[in-house]
Amino acid sequence: MCPRTKEQNELIRMQRREQILDAAARAYFRTGGSFDIRDVACEAELGYGTVYHYYPNRHLLIEDVLSSGFERSEQALEKWADDCGGSPDEKQLLTYCRTLLALWQSDPRAYLVYKMASEHYAGLPEKDRHVSKRRFMERLYTPLQSIARREDDSVDHMLAVLVGCCGLRYYAGTSDLDVDRIVRLAMQAITKES
Repeated sequence: MCPRTKEQNELIRMQRREQILDAAARAYFRTGGSFDIRDVACEAELGYGTVYHYYPNRHLLIEDVLSSGFERSEQALEKWADDCGGSPDEKQLLTYCRTLLALWQSDPRAYLVYKMASEHYAGLPEKDRHVSKRRFMERLYTPLQSIARREDDSVDHMLAVLVGCCGLRYYAGTSDLDVDRIVRLAMQAITKES
């Protein structure tokens, strides 16, 4: 049996890290945010020592979970903005709502970014709270508000509908979301129609 190459070891490290980050996001929802390294190890079906080797404390783990969630959310917004050419109509806003829901259903890290934003990142230490709030506002919220051409609180309401409804999947264990109904509710929030 040949020893692993440097590249193989690096691939294994990257895969293990992703496994741990996904497990940490799921543990967040299962425990209501009060998880520890042991919870993550159990969720990832890894040994405590393995998880601890990658993340010796909860703080570093949450930091990486949010960082990767931000990256994925920012990519989704950029792709949508490029697709709609910077001037969306109502149909394109519907598409963005669907895009967010699809992303959140498949990626708990991306959902966690928005979920924690709706709570003003209250579970984070003070210094990290301000950094995360600023990143959310600068890279996700303000661009969406600008692209949607809304300067009032309608984007807040739209995101609240999406976050709340998607939360059913994570907190109540609802497997399938009625995406069309949720998107209609989100659009009612942004257009203020009944």
